[in-house]
Amino acid sequence: MTLKTLAAMALAGTMAATPAMADLVFPSLDYRTGPYAANGIPFADGYADYFTLVNERDGGIGGVPARLLPCETGYNTEKGVECYESTKGEGALVYQPLSTGITYQLIPKSAADGIPLHTMGYGRTSAANGAVFNTVFNYPANYWNGASAVVNHLLDINDGDIEGKTLALVYHNSAYGKEPIRTLEELSEKHGFKLTLLAVDHPGQEQKSQWLQIRRERPDYVTMWGWGVMNATAIQEAANIRYPMENFIGIWWSGSENDVKPVGDKADGYKALNFHGVGGDYPVYEDLQKHVYDAGKAAGAGDQMGSILYNRGLYAAMLAVEAAKTAQEIHGTADITPAMMRDGMEALEMTEEKMAELGLPNFGPEFSVSCENHGGPGLVSVNQWDAEAGEWKQISDYSESDMDVIGGLIEADSSAYAEENGVEASCSDS
Repeated sequence: MTLKTLAAMALAGTMAATPAMADLVFPSLDYRTGPYAANGIPFADGYADYFTLVNERDGGIGGVPARLLPCETGYNTEKGVECYESTKGEGALVYQPLSTGITYQLIPKSAADGIPLHTMGYGRTSAANGAVFNTVFNYPANYWNGASAVVNHLLDINDGDIEGKTLALVYHNSAYGKEPIRTLEELSEKHGFKLTLLAVDHPGQEQKSQWLQIRRERPDYVTMWGWGVMNATAIQEAANIRYPMENFIGIWWSGSENDVKPVGDKADGYKALNFHGVGGDYPVYEDLQKHVYDAGKAAGAGDQMGSILYNRGLYAAMLAVEAAKTAQEIHGTADITPAMMRDGMEALEMTEEKMAELGLPNFGPEFSVSCENHGGPGLVSVNQWDAEAGEWKQISDYSESDMDVIGGLIEADSSAYAEENGVEASCSDS
């Protein structure tokens, strides 16, 4: 009999012997108001609806109901920290800040409190080194993977040679927007392209000077690290100067329907990175229709299902639930603690078989997490907006990042953090 079988039997016995346990608490740091609401709402809806599905269809996680704790941050770092402090005492198992600025402030708090963070596709990239950032996870991809994916795509469409090409980075002037700069600088040296940096101040509605510079210098390609109103504004400005949309590539937070639809047909051909499936053609949506939408239990108006950011929120919730299940198996109890949840996240394994069982076949690449790698495989695809069809289309397979460059940057940055903060890097407890 395997250890996994024994653990499952122990878990079943515990559940049978303990008829009433505390809810499993998952805070949701939302922003349904302010200049970033158009992007925050669909993610929050997808996140909430998946937990509702798990409760209504499955009776919770391992027989224990999941309880969502929404807290409005408005994408404001100070409010995000206040949300953390006001909810952590409720038994919070994991935080998903949905903000790089909030993440940076919560990293030391997470370590001190032993409550894990999942910063999926954002946050501090070097947190992929679990030996230093014991309680922080950013699987399945991070910003440096994204920066590398942009360059990989340019290499793909230029027969492997971009020496002498020019790339402009239009970025949100915040910790989030600055995250890819170091990687792009390293890659520009490696591949011989020229990099221009163009910062856009919060919230991002004023971009005339940046796009006048782009019109004047006419870079071969533009990439964007934007969010909220900044995204649609940038795409509109690009259309105004007739910049070729097929040469404009956004990070995955600059690639939702809400970013392109306001620009109309002129947004056709715009590209954006992604690390999960698009659309609503997955079996899980049949369960959501039956148990959540038709039952009147949806978090929002029901108009976001199948959208990029709704799917991303759904994905984030699914990964949290699967990590919780893994924690329950490891520890032989359904009533897990934040420390146990951390263990489950570090032992998480997402196979295609498991994703198919969850109603999300081929939704994302397979991956596993370890102490040495809290960041996952870093596999990234490219989407392109089809304005006539009104949908995103995946135009590339999931491709690997340049880990020769990224791995060295992660090691250097995490080592510097460890030295500055007196952290002893170790995987001995894994």
